[in-house]
Amino acid sequence: MEKTLLIQKLEIYKKEFFEILKLITQPGGGYDQKKYKTLLNKYTKLEKIVSLYEEYKKKLALFKEINFFLENDSDPEMKELASTEKCKISENLSSIEKKLSNLLFDSKENNTNTEEYDKEDDRRNGAIVEIRSGTGGNEACLFVEDILRMYTMYFKKSGWKYKIIHAQKGGIKGYKEIILDINGIKGVYGNLKFESGVHRVQRVPETESQGRVHTSAITVAVFPKVKNIEVNINLSDVKKETFRSSGSGGQHVNKTESAVRLTHIPSKITVECQEERSQHKNFEKAISVLRSRIYQNEKEKRLKEISVKRKSLVSTGDRSVKIRTYNYPRNRVTDHRIHKSIYNLTGFMNGNIQEMIDSLKSFEKK
Repeated sequence: MEKTLLIQKLEIYKKEFFEILKLITQPGGGYDQKKYKTLLNKYTKLEKIVSLYEEYKKKLALFKEINFFLENDSDPEMKELASTEKCKISENLSSIEKKLSNLLFDSKENNTNTEEYDKEDDRRNGAIVEIRSGTGGNEACLFVEDILRMYTMYFKKSGWKYKIIHAQKGGIKGYKEIILDINGIKGVYGNLKFESGVHRVQRVPETESQGRVHTSAITVAVFPKVKNIEVNINLSDVKKETFRSSGSGGQHVNKTESAVRLTHIPSKITVECQEERSQHKNFEKAISVLRSRIYQNEKEKRLKEISVKRKSLVSTGDRSVKIRTYNYPRNRVTDHRIHKSIYNLTGFMNGNIQEMIDSLKSFEKK
């Protein structure tokens, strides 16, 4: 495994270790025995990892010192001794890395089922993407439009086709909400799932006269497209409502109630579709989105039941988590899950996002 990725993961584990230590040692924690036992078990496992990580860091520091000595000392005899020591430390580092890898990623008890889901994600050739404005008013709506453009350019580079299922315009410009249906040969959901979460933008809005940088946010949710046989929806559990479309479409939108709103009563999931002129077609698309969202809900429930901590440290579905910041003044985009920055925001916003996705995929698998 690449050292940088390994250290990033170990730092996350170290942070979690000290958070759990604080929880189990604070007086009057108020935990029941079951929760306390779970925390204690996690603490014990993490203690081994953190202890080995500390040893690893010491060896790395020593390795760097010896390298510096070899580059700057002219005494042949001392260089020979340092070279021998370097070989020993290198072997020690390899041994520790192997132990850490075994501790982190080779636990079959926790990983077998999630590996199955990873392969399933990569096979899926379709996804539903929902983009919604968050904090920031009109600027957030504009950023929804910018992210929409970024994704559509990425789809084009990937050879995928997309269709707008639902769109709600912003107050002045941009969109409050937009839902896309994406289809490709393979790997559509396996790539796009990493986009789920809060996307934050830092830039000077067009309306800002004093040149001050503002921060706005939007949310992205990505769901796998699923077939009828995977999620069987009982139509008696679905409440159907029709209303007049609010988008473009000429006189037609004011005459017929072609837009459809579906509510799945058991899960309370609601979806809307108004892009087609036909109520029947809008209903079919809304059912497709509803099926995907129900599937995603069930999948996340099963993953939580399989393991207290999911295999991946990358958040792929939690829309409450800030995953990425787009900083326009510094021409930088940063993904906070893997602490990776790309200093070509212009290119990124033109659909060149595969490098970031590949890094996220690598981080999740290794």
